[in-house]
Amino acid sequence: MSVTTESSQHEKPQRHKVTGDVHLIMCRGHEVLFGQRQHTGFEDGAWHLLSGHLEAGESVIDAVIREAAEEIGVTIAPADVRFSHIMHNSSSGGRMAFFFTVRSWQGEPVNLEPDKCSALKWFASDTLPDHMIGYCRTAMDHIASGTPFSIYGW
Repeated sequence: MSVTTESSQHEKPQRHKVTGDVHLIMCRGHEVLFGQRQHTGFEDGAWHLLSGHLEAGESVIDAVIREAAEEIGVTIAPADVRFSHIMHNSSSGGRMAFFFTVRSWQGEPVNLEPDKCSALKWFASDTLPDHMIGYCRTAMDHIASGTPFSIYGW
């Protein structure tokens, strides 16, 4: 026989926690910059937007600016960062992926993380690379159609 206590009847469900990711759609005319993943243990060889995790105490804008400086050595002004899309992705129990477009920056992109990225390459926005991580391709399709929000993998 199961005994239910008063306290267990009124327990609230645990709040869901998500990881925040930021993705940079760096545009030069009609081209977008991608990096080719290597030695990451996930989708190595795939082309992916410059991206990273949101760290404690920073805004998504600060995170995308920090990632751009760390990964490719460019400086981006906060006013030049434009929201493009947000995706609730089921990966790793749930992630919120924020996509931002930038058309202006200081410096030339250089691969500063050769241990994680084998190459940087510009691709026409209407001719994306064949080998991409699935959620990134889906997000780019939504961005091209002007859809600001999506879910993936649920």
